[in-house]
Amino acid sequence: MRRLGIALLWLSWRLLPARALGAAGALLGRLLYFVAGERRRIAATNLRLCFPESADNARQQLLRRHFRALGRASLQETVSWWGSRAEVEALTRFEGMEHLTPHLGKPLILFAPHFVGVTIGGVRVSAEFAPVVTLNARIKNPEIHRLVFQARNRFSGEDRPSEIYQRQDGIKPVLRAIRKGLPFYYPPDLDFGRKDALFTPLFGTPAATITGLSRIARVTGAAVVPCITRQEAGGYVVRFYPAWTDFPSDDVAADTRRMNAFLEDRIREMPEQYFWVHKRFKTRPEGEAGLYG
Repeated sequence: MRRLGIALLWLSWRLLPARALGAAGALLGRLLYFVAGERRRIAATNLRLCFPESADNARQQLLRRHFRALGRASLQETVSWWGSRAEVEALTRFEGMEHLTPHLGKPLILFAPHFVGVTIGGVRVSAEFAPVVTLNARIKNPEIHRLVFQARNRFSGEDRPSEIYQRQDGIKPVLRAIRKGLPFYYPPDLDFGRKDALFTPLFGTPAATITGLSRIARVTGAAVVPCITRQEAGGYVVRFYPAWTDFPSDDVAADTRRMNAFLEDRIREMPEQYFWVHKRFKTRPEGEAGLYG
């Protein structure tokens, strides 16, 4: 069944141009809204926690838009799996390069939160600035995991391939790569459990938030340049923001609050594009009940 799904994705990519993939993906998202009941309930819970001031019907419309954005990204991501470099470049564009260029070749962390285009943006970054270093989260579907892994190294040179690690590999190889001058494409905004995490507010709700951005920047002396991939009508924009000043500070908790505050601002700009189907508030403080039923 999984192989059939991959075959259908490949056929869609083969037959449809990128814009048509986006339209088909939006339709797929409409369908997923109805059939992916568990993920719909997770996303609805997240939206209720993060936007309690919004009316129920407004959150419902936002939820529907999220599934359309998610479905669109799911199909257009196939361009990064099988498309040529020219096709990947046609689907994405950069903004804010003036914020990135001064830091290339030096220790650098690209803070890349989980908006729906984060994987597409990551492939474009790796194509443009290879080699890079990144952490590859385990995806339940092994075929999809393999394709995502391969996509992140497709455009690296054979003599200097990008370095891709799993979380279980530990942080030491990542630190070595950063010190060599490889940009670290880093999405630290998911719930990874209690280890190395602080309960830091995200839209007012305590969220188990790993402190890696602050700790890695301190150990390596890396600049932190936020890197946000936005879905737009013609494709995706990978936008680089000014490097953070006075970061890290001597207060890891304050640094982690700063990370979440920046993320909140970006979510408010495009709330339908954040990865709401993830159980962001799954890990709770001791004694507090779960939030997802």
